[in-house]
Amino acid sequence: MSPTAPDGTTDGRRRAAATRRRAREAEIIAATRALFDAKGVRDAQIEDIATSVGINRAIVYRHFTGKEELFALTLVSYLDELRDALAAASEAAATPHDRLTAIVRAFVEYGVSHPAFVDCAQSLMRRTGDDLLDEISESALFRLGRGISSSLAILSTALEAGIESGDFATTDDPTLLANLLYATGLGALQLARVGILVKEAAPGIPTVGQISAEQVSAHLVASALALAGGG
Repeated sequence: MSPTAPDGTTDGRRRAAATRRRAREAEIIAATRALFDAKGVRDAQIEDIATSVGINRAIVYRHFTGKEELFALTLVSYLDELRDALAAASEAAATPHDRLTAIVRAFVEYGVSHPAFVDCAQSLMRRTGDDLLDEISESALFRLGRGISSSLAILSTALEAGIESGDFATTDDPTLLANLLYATGLGALQLARVGILVKEAAPGIPTVGQISAEQVSAHLVASALALAGGG
């Protein structure tokens, strides 16, 4: 039958095939997410992901350009949840000060509860822009960028509101500050996971101390407020 068949049969088949492809992609991403949560990002292998879905690993590569793209799109699923958590925290706060505090605390709570999110986000941040462009398709990069920006928008909007109300005195770009807080927060979350501080007991003599997730959260809140000029 011609692609322009008047009864639309061919178009219907194409739509059905596209729907199946999207469903399979979502299934693979969900399996990757489950493996991340169970074993961590480092131990996640394409073979294990394919097995959990009941497919051959070659099929995974029909849907994704490679491991980096699959992991990037799996990160999007975490970012969607993070966005919702940040939005809920922001909406529940009354003042700009409380709003920024709540957002930062919600970020830490989510990261502590989802260590694979931190690993996945840090793994991608270690790559250069050129590397990501080489290894991830434009459509996947768009989805990743949208996931990150939608979360950061909640933070930058809170900063802008505080500037407009006079509660925050910073003249810096709120978008830049939101990105810096996000990157700093990911590093601090790793510190919260390890729970160890390294310091000198005496000159040249190292020792270790302990740090809790609550201490990390309090420090990030204080830093965010100070950088926003509202500390």
